[in-house]
Amino acid sequence: MATVKLRKGSSIEAAIQRLRRQVEREGTLKKTREKRAYEKPSRKKYRKNRRAKYNQRMKSIEEHNW
Repeated sequence: MATVKLRKGSSIEAAIQRLRRQVEREGTLKKTREKRAYEKPSRKKYRKNRRAKYNQRMKSIEEHNW
């Protein structure tokens, strides 16, 4: 669980930003969003494959531009 201690003289906004970064690094928000509703294994596989294709396309475009 993410915890942030307030530093002397620092603002609450800075503490909130540190907390957000820590939660992002831990992947806490991502996990809760994934568990919000059931997703069929076939749908997970489909989403994973689409993401891989997208990343591959972006990589080839980046290599082509150089």
